[in-house]
Amino acid sequence: MRSTTCDRVEKTSTRRAGVLLHPSSLPGPDGIGDLGAPARRFVEFLAHAGQAVWQVLPLAPTGYGDSPYQALSAFAGNPLLVSLEDLCQEGWLAEADWKGMPAFGTGEVDYPLVSRFKLGLLRRAADRFQALASPAEREALRTFREREAAWVEDLALFLVLKDRYQGAPWIAWDRALALRDPRAMEAARRDYAAEVSAQVFVQWVFDRQWSGLRAHACAHGISLMGDLPIYLAHDSAEVWARPWLFRLDPQGVPRAVAGVPPDYFSATGQLWGNPLYDWTAQASDGFTFWVERMRQTLRLYDLVRLDHFRGFEAYWEVPAGAPTAQDGKWVKGPGAAVFEAMEASLGHLPIVAENLGVITPEVEALRHRFGFPGMAILQFAFGKDPQADSFKPHNYGRDLVAYTGTHDNDTTLGWWASKAGAASIRTAEDIAAERAHAMAYLATDGSEMNWVLIRGVYASVADLAMAPLQDLLGLGSEARMNIPAVASGNWRWRCEEGALAPEVARRARALAQLYGRA
Repeated sequence: MRSTTCDRVEKTSTRRAGVLLHPSSLPGPDGIGDLGAPARRFVEFLAHAGQAVWQVLPLAPTGYGDSPYQALSAFAGNPLLVSLEDLCQEGWLAEADWKGMPAFGTGEVDYPLVSRFKLGLLRRAADRFQALASPAEREALRTFREREAAWVEDLALFLVLKDRYQGAPWIAWDRALALRDPRAMEAARRDYAAEVSAQVFVQWVFDRQWSGLRAHACAHGISLMGDLPIYLAHDSAEVWARPWLFRLDPQGVPRAVAGVPPDYFSATGQLWGNPLYDWTAQASDGFTFWVERMRQTLRLYDLVRLDHFRGFEAYWEVPAGAPTAQDGKWVKGPGAAVFEAMEASLGHLPIVAENLGVITPEVEALRHRFGFPGMAILQFAFGKDPQADSFKPHNYGRDLVAYTGTHDNDTTLGWWASKAGAASIRTAEDIAAERAHAMAYLATDGSEMNWVLIRGVYASVADLAMAPLQDLLGLGSEARMNIPAVASGNWRWRCEEGALAPEVARRARALAQLYGRA
């Protein structure tokens, strides 16, 4: 994907503020937020609000549970985020194509309904392009396909075959295709050439729309922060196409899977189920996969949050088939070697290390070795966890990104109103003590806690202070984006039309100015 160099993007050492919002959560008419006019208006809202960073979740096509962390590809863009309105303006769709459009709700994404509607229109746009495109447009698509051939050809065929097998994971396909028998692959590329080309068209459109949005952000002084998951879904184009990079048996079944031990979010740990890397195999070719993955990521963003950074030092290995993550064990990861390979090829890495969870001195030493800022979550500062003190603002350093909460947390108002639950490790007594501690520390009576926590991270010495949009809007648990260790019902929240009001922007800007972040 094309990169956009933005001279107006400030260096990461300056004091700044930003907002976390995935594009799917934007308002808009087609059942899900997209990269078109709603995203451009959000950039303008951020500029009015004195913000300098827009953080998004992974932009890849989602798989199991609609999670962007269980994506169908490490390199592709999510077709559901493509703006149909922008395609209409380019002539690849017509207003008549919206005839029979479903009645979408506004408060959350109905993924099955949105997928049926949008994917059908995207195929129609691909067919119209094939019939009507100018020579210059055809050449632009050809250039994209040639430049991105290392991933886009496998991705396109993977999606076509997945559709042919009614959405079944690749391991359940015909064995010749699942294991990529050369003759079966050659036949599939020949038989499905038109469908493969349509998928490549959609990726080209995504690339163009994201590049346009990034240029719009640049013009308004907004940096874009992406999110790079450490793991890939087993049912993904890369695991299918490059199985030797992962710890799979000869039939493609994971020998062990990823997760984390019991933590703040779950008393039984989090069983993610992703296949683990074969780090020995990856090291043997100089970590080429990770170098190319990071290269692609840096074409998209100005900053990159590297998810589950601690997994590069040591990762939690769970036996395949285990019902929970409790019976896993820590196994040493590649450590500095993978980052040395990336730096040797790409130079300075503008990475924010997600150093949350069970963090050891070895993890922090790895982070400091490469100068990666870490993260601090203010919601975590007041409980009884042994690491809670590290999340208090008086212990922050400048090389830090301070959050009120993240996509995995409840909203601040939801957190403040929370009660003990069966899956939580927090008791009612824990919660009462946490609230008393927070009110004393933050000098508040407990009202407007969303703005109290925003003020707390803005006032800190951390170079970058972030808040989810839900906290700026003062929303409760109904607006939560994700509940870790819960497989379904997540990633659906959408901002209501009109919620990005001028008074919200003015209040955020006033705080950003007060604390030298505007």
